Amino acid sequence: MREVIVDCALYRHGHRTEQPEDFSAALRRARSLDDAFVWVGLHEPAEDEFDRITRDFGLHPLAVEDSLHAHQRPKLEVYADSLFLVLKPVAYDDEAGTLSTGELMVFVGDSFVLTVRHGEANPLGSVRRRLEEDPEVLRHGPTAVMYAVSDTVVDHYLDVAAALHEDLDELEAAVFASQARLGAVTAGRIYEFKRRALEFRRATMPLTDPVTRLTGAGLPFVHKDSRLFFRDVADHLSRVNEQVESIDRLLSDILSAYLAQMGVRQNDDMRKISAWAAMFAVPTAIAGVYGMNFDHMPELHWVWGYPATILLMAAICVVLFRIFKRRDWF
Repeated sequence: MREVIVDCALYRHGHRTEQPEDFSAALRRARSLDDAFVWVGLHEPAEDEFDRITRDFGLHPLAVEDSLHAHQRPKLEVYADSLFLVLKPVAYDDEAGTLSTGELMVFVGDSFVLTVRHGEANPLGSVRRRLEEDPEVLRHGPTAVMYAVSDTVVDHYLDVAAALHEDLDELEAAVFASQARLGAVTAGRIYEFKRRALEFRRATMPLTDPVTRLTGAGLPFVHKDSRLFFRDVADHLSRVNEQVESIDRLLSDILSAYLAQMGVRQNDDMRKISAWAAMFAVPTAIAGVYGMNFDHMPELHWVWGYPATILLMAAICVVLFRIFKRRDWF
């Protein structure tokens, strides 16, 4: 359990008072004191490791199952003894161009906060430090932790959306560059970017409903003064979703423009091939006629027949070249 528990602390009046060895004892102490709660952070616990926590904290079996197996959509569930919030933190590597998502489950009860993290994207360390430096916020209890975690995850969405927009601008410039070489590599970049945008959308869009519910009244274990703060989170999330929609539309436009460019360039290539074929067809036809083994061919025994034929071929090719050049086929 020591490897699974990242941090366990007892807070009272907005201040960290102790770091107990036994989270069960810490929970009993928090429930016996006024304005106190315990915050336990876990990282990818196994089923047997989570059994004791489930019993002591009175967690619902369905929420426990979601916490163990992960791969959940962002959601908010209300149970008799706790609230269960699922978030999907996102990490974006600008250099590698890769987007990865983790999962973060937050249990909020009468005197406890339990956070379960899956994956590498982890905002909890900075959240805990920031809250411990701001006792006025932390004194609102477990709701303050849920707000701070949600706010940090959503604010990082804004950073990821801005980074995606920058990379999208570079991709757009590459597609529309006058000397761009379009091919399978460019198509692969566009579809890879669409996959990243879709994965980002799966993390942000479903979170709208849970955050909206947290801005309203009637939810248990949520401090009455927290609705205004969750409205701020909802506003930031709305901005993120607007940017996600914008990225998706731009990607569709870039893909359409790329396909149109490919069609235009293929038409240009076909015109060039047709022009060269027409130019070679004339001398081929003349040479083919005079290459026949007939005695009675026009001017077959004329001394100037050969150079005249060559000059005729060259003249026709020059005329065809000028015609095709004027029509911009070359």
